[in-house]
Amino acid sequence: MIEINERSVFLNRIHLFKGLNEDQLTGISVKLEERVYPADAIIFDFGAKPDGFYLIYKGNVNVVHPREHGGDFLAWLAAGDYFGEEALIEHRSRSATVKTAEETSILFLSKEGFEDLLTKYETLRPNFLVSIKSRKLARTSMFKWLSPNEVILFIARRHIIRLYQALVAPFFFLTFPIALFAWAFLSGTITLVVLGMIVLIGILLWVVWQAIDWSNDYFIVTNRRVVSVERVIGIYDSRQEVPLGTILSVNVETDIIGRAFDYGNVAVRTFIGNLKFDYVDHPNQAADMIREHWERTKSQGTQAQKDAMKNALRAKLGLTVENKPQEDPPPHNVSKEQEVQKKGLIRIVLSSLFKLRVEDGETIIYHKHWFVLLQQLSRPLIFFLIMSALMIVRMWNLILSPDNVIVKRLEGGGFKPDTILVTIPLLMLPIIGWMVWEYIDWKNDIYLVTPDEIVDLDKTPLGTEERRSAQLENILSTEYKRMGLTGYLLNFGTVFISVGGSNLEFQDVLDPAGVQADINRRRMARLARNSEDTVNVERERMAAWLAAYHQNLKEFDVPVTAMEDDEMNKIGFASQTMNDNEIDDQIDNLVDDQSMNDMDF
Repeated sequence: MIEINERSVFLNRIHLFKGLNEDQLTGISVKLEERVYPADAIIFDFGAKPDGFYLIYKGNVNVVHPREHGGDFLAWLAAGDYFGEEALIEHRSRSATVKTAEETSILFLSKEGFEDLLTKYETLRPNFLVSIKSRKLARTSMFKWLSPNEVILFIARRHIIRLYQALVAPFFFLTFPIALFAWAFLSGTITLVVLGMIVLIGILLWVVWQAIDWSNDYFIVTNRRVVSVERVIGIYDSRQEVPLGTILSVNVETDIIGRAFDYGNVAVRTFIGNLKFDYVDHPNQAADMIREHWERTKSQGTQAQKDAMKNALRAKLGLTVENKPQEDPPPHNVSKEQEVQKKGLIRIVLSSLFKLRVEDGETIIYHKHWFVLLQQLSRPLIFFLIMSALMIVRMWNLILSPDNVIVKRLEGGGFKPDTILVTIPLLMLPIIGWMVWEYIDWKNDIYLVTPDEIVDLDKTPLGTEERRSAQLENILSTEYKRMGLTGYLLNFGTVFISVGGSNLEFQDVLDPAGVQADINRRRMARLARNSEDTVNVERERMAAWLAAYHQNLKEFDVPVTAMEDDEMNKIGFASQTMNDNEIDDQIDNLVDDQSMNDMDF
């Protein structure tokens, strides 16, 4: 049974209820109904009438859009998440099926209670509307850099006012075609009408380009990171991100106009750099969402440390070790058809043909884009084509001329080929060697991502080799850019990696967003391994010391004074004659103590 005060604390952590005081949260908590669902239980089906609003207190659920064969995975929701509000506010049937992934505790608010909630606390309605808008946008957007276990929790574009500001210039230039049409009407000149139509079409294309450019920029919060995606069609494509665990503070900056139209800047400060959501729609809700999941990430990390410490102590004292399942969303399966569509046929063909990305065991090898190879081959290729053309022209002349033959029979015996046809291939040999040299030089420039480090390896054929590397744990931030129309159309660019006071660059790689994702995944895995190793060593040391202290208490002959007894109580062992259950309780108290929480195991 979940107590009322526990429900109030739970609601206070959720961004939807920001702004309510303790009494108001208590009033809402009383109206919540506790429900417990077993694993694989359907909470509601697609197309069902909405009965209420659901808050996940414990456990997790899968949200699926059913189809004739299987279904489309939409989201994985864990403790602290919610669902069911969209159908209630929009007065329609359920748009998905929600099924538990394990035993799940739900706090349920009936349809009537939900309507009363929004009527009584009108300030909550914008929070729900922003959440609904975000989820709809997340369902219609596809980001290939998301990992299988990553869920979009919040997504927004820049405020619509930024689009209006961008459209001021094209609308101003509308005066030119209007003037041309007026001039043509007065003078009766068709040429001016045609010119006006050309200018008008150009301005309309400009407007469309600005609208698409505005819609391409996203600010995203997932269950793992905060991401800013910025794209300029044909010119620029960049993504910046910071893991939730590295956040130090989240601030909102607005002015009078921003507060009136509900837009502003959200500044996310981390120990690896800063990230800014500029002109983001609903900045306060975005900041609350980031803070909520930042706190959730910290809480999960603290709880994981406490559980590990408890298990280490139990193991040293010969007690039962409790292994809790790791709360991580299950990877959703993508069909091969969808995978091919997601990657794109052209990308698959080019990757296979030129081997721009190769996985060798646990090492990923990247080569520069094939367009770079064509650039390097351009000069020798031009000479090669010129020489080939000269050979074709010479052979054509020999065929058409009766006096000339390709191979002449000599009077004394033997044969003599045409001098020009022999000379041209000889001249082409160094050109072919030049082309081979450029190909080897392109092939030798590789970038490596191993489980431990990243490497920029630059070798010249038969020459020097330059190797720059950095340990994955030393990487501070990553960013990628696709510059120019060619980079955008052919999907290649540069990944910038900040390492201390220096930088590494993976230049002209295919799918820089994917390369960045590879580096970040390996980096986070490396940091997790290092942290786990450090924690395990310290945890084992502390557990061994505490276990040895407890097991050898009876061998001490020195009388225990009242002060010493107090000290023993503080560290969790109150008596020399405790049974296993009492020891287990003392371990829980020991690890739950705030002084232990503050320690870096």
